[in-house]
Amino acid sequence: MANNSISITVSDDDTEDPSGRMRVRVRRKRKKPGPRRRLDFTQKIVTILLKWWPALLLLIAVTLLVYEAFKIGGGDSRSSPQVKNFDKVVTGGSGKPQGNLNRLDPTTRIVRGVRERCLKLLPPEELEHLDLPKDVDSFSPVKKLVYITENATYEEGKFNLSTEYLEGTRFNLFTGSQTLEQREQNFKVTETAGIHCGFYSDNGGYSISDEDKSYMQTCKVVVSTCAFGGGDDLYQPIGMSETSLQKVCYVAFWDEITLATQEAQGNKVDENHSIGQWRVILVRDLPFRDQRLNGKIPKMLPHRLFPNARYSIWVDSKSQFRRDPLGVLEALLWRSNDELAISEHGARSSVYDEAKAVVRKNKATPEEVQVQMAQYRLDGLPEDKRFDGKKALAEASIIVRKHTPMTNLFMCLWFNEVVRFTSRDQLSFPYVLWRLKGLTNINMFPVCTRKDLVNSMGHIRKAKPLTN
Repeated sequence: MANNSISITVSDDDTEDPSGRMRVRVRRKRKKPGPRRRLDFTQKIVTILLKWWPALLLLIAVTLLVYEAFKIGGGDSRSSPQVKNFDKVVTGGSGKPQGNLNRLDPTTRIVRGVRERCLKLLPPEELEHLDLPKDVDSFSPVKKLVYITENATYEEGKFNLSTEYLEGTRFNLFTGSQTLEQREQNFKVTETAGIHCGFYSDNGGYSISDEDKSYMQTCKVVVSTCAFGGGDDLYQPIGMSETSLQKVCYVAFWDEITLATQEAQGNKVDENHSIGQWRVILVRDLPFRDQRLNGKIPKMLPHRLFPNARYSIWVDSKSQFRRDPLGVLEALLWRSNDELAISEHGARSSVYDEAKAVVRKNKATPEEVQVQMAQYRLDGLPEDKRFDGKKALAEASIIVRKHTPMTNLFMCLWFNEVVRFTSRDQLSFPYVLWRLKGLTNINMFPVCTRKDLVNSMGHIRKAKPLTN
């Protein structure tokens, strides 16, 4: 019998592909997520760092500065001597913030990787036992100064600044008229030196009462300042030891304009002629219309005002003196056997560069600066930025010195230069330092030391010029 059945083949690999071809299924490997994701994250971090690295560096720098400021502000209190507090403290009536007032925190700097104080005072217990060293014979080539004076005719009640000036210069009856020939002779160091040094005539002005003169004659060490024309306020000294309070005179020179200005603000001079620690000396008949020149008299001529003083510290009226005076003398003079200490200039080193800056900042007229620099070039003042290893340019807001014939001569010469030329004393300081070969014991201390000595408050108001 014939078999009529149909055989059908069934396969699991059957497909809908009409061509009948078999589709090959390719198995893809599953990627592991871990390493690739970590790589993407790292790339993002690198991209962010490359984009924002300046901001990150700034943030780090600011953090470090804040940390260092905190360290300085919280310095070792044992290095500061006992502070004397006063009930009366003139803090200024201008309404300006007094952020630096009464700060005693030390100023520091990094030297060879180590942070140290800029002004290295003795410990407080040693400051309390400081005394003036005994006078010893000086090896200075100048042994004696003779101040040139003259009795000039004067009609009572007719003191007039405008008629006292000689030959169209700023020389007057207070200064005398120093000729160029006398100027040259004054720079020649001799054992006995004759020189113009203010107070030329009894009728030249800068009048002080007999009572105040008597007080000034008692001073052996003096810290002095001045404010003429109602300029700056009077900031009480701080940081001094009990020993200094007993041995140091604090003297502020005022004129009648400043006295009236301060009294209007409620700052009264008491029955002892004092405000706080300062003895206020009232000066009448100021000899110059330019109040800056009037301020040079107590600044440069303390040896004329305090005839028995052995040491003086000058502090500009824009600053608050904040260290122990005897400690400052020990640190800046006695320890190094120096006779004069003054701060280096912070911005420039050359007097000729400073002259350009003075004109640019309108501190003096181009004509008067040109006359001064022309004379200095004619005299041979070099462009050097250092004389005998010392920086040529000084910032004279603080002057610490021993009163010796040589330093007194230096200050007289310096005063005569600011009278003859401009009132900007930093222009004449390098010249006098260069010309006067006999003065070598000078401590030109760094700017950070000056900042440690005072709290800088800035000028409060412009001084009023004298009018006649």
